[in-house]
Amino acid sequence: MTKPRLTIEEHRELGGRLAAIRDELLHLHTQLSKAYPRSGPEAVPTNHLDKAYRAVEDARCELDHAYFREHPQQTDTTAYYPHAEDRAYRP
Repeated sequence: MTKPRLTIEEHRELGGRLAAIRDELLHLHTQLSKAYPRSGPEAVPTNHLDKAYRAVEDARCELDHAYFREHPQQTDTTAYYPHAEDRAYRP
């Protein structure tokens, strides 16, 4: 049985949320990078945030590809890469 996939609106909503999460992770990573060493035990939390950031970026990229495969009539490139003013998180 084939799963239903996401609608255009669901892709756009998810894209905006993931973009906001990405922005927040980047902000937190930057904050920790300025406060703690970049190596050794004290760098572990920063490294975890970096991995989380990269995982969100990879998910956004793959979902962007899925969006265009599932909805080829759409030419909206901002579903997963929205403009800054369209993101929920604003530092």
